[in-house]
Amino acid sequence: MILPAVIDGHNDALLRVRRSGGSLRERDAIGHVDVPRAREGGLAAGFFAVFVPGEEGRINPAALGPPPFELPLSPPVDPERAALEAAAMADLLARELPVVRTAEELERCVAGGPLGAILHLEGAEPIEPDLSNLEGWYERGLRSIGLVWSRPNAFAHGAPFRYPGSADAGPGLTRAGRALVDTCERLGIVLDVSHLNTRGLRGVLRRAHGPVVATHSNAHAVCPASRNLTDAELRAIAATGGVVGICFSVAMLRPDGGLDTDTPLADVVRHVEHVAEQAGIDHVALGSDFDGAAIPDEIGDATGLPRVLEALRAAGYGDDDLRKIAHGNWLRVLGEVWRD
Repeated sequence: MILPAVIDGHNDALLRVRRSGGSLRERDAIGHVDVPRAREGGLAAGFFAVFVPGEEGRINPAALGPPPFELPLSPPVDPERAALEAAAMADLLARELPVVRTAEELERCVAGGPLGAILHLEGAEPIEPDLSNLEGWYERGLRSIGLVWSRPNAFAHGAPFRYPGSADAGPGLTRAGRALVDTCERLGIVLDVSHLNTRGLRGVLRRAHGPVVATHSNAHAVCPASRNLTDAELRAIAATGGVVGICFSVAMLRPDGGLDTDTPLADVVRHVEHVAEQAGIDHVALGSDFDGAAIPDEIGDATGLPRVLEALRAAGYGDDDLRKIAHGNWLRVLGEVWRD
């Protein structure tokens, strides 16, 4: 049985390649995503995150310790350094892969074209608070923005890392954040609420007129980590016409919040099922967090995507539903938001 091609909602492969000096076009001994492994795993396109770590770097998962845990928000990153580093990463992506700018280009990737890269900002620090450079970023291919990573910036506040716990900490959108939401909708840039705190997420949902997405988030009812979405939030995202990309991070999958990569695919299936129950099958997709998180050994890397789809098939999802989860729901939403 032929499995559908996958559009993946989130990866951090750019950060890995930027640090290693390698290439996305060659099979790498480390990490999760490159062109050869994407081809083997049926990955047609993905949201390639431009993420600028702070001086302290990314959080080391080992530093979390066993649940329960709570880490404060990371300190803000210097906007000037973020802008320079983000531009370098965007240039790197453009050299490595075709940057997808339209729904038609994305459809060609799904139909067997080259691995397509959707340029995504994970944290809007590279954008000037007055939005004076946003259209310039759009011209270079930016089609998706996560307003924050888990730290504050000029636009909003992020969700802390807690288990168990919620994202209900800190204020909502700033005036600049509200303007960013409005301008992204005008330009046709997808709004991603992953990593937003509760008040910021509610602010985006109240303000947006079109689909809102969570590129890499899971169900809080299954795993009560602060980065996961409550049932009310899942339904509210669906009400905009948006989607939730199920994240493979084990700390966001496992009901116990643990960091054990000996995590069964049944946990991925459980989150898909819960999001589908709350939001509807038209509003659930995949958002792996490849190269940005510890993922189940049964997945391993991008070559393990067929095992995810086979697990969903074994759980009773038919061909039509598998196509929606694998790529159809992303195609629909991006086709609605993007201005071709």
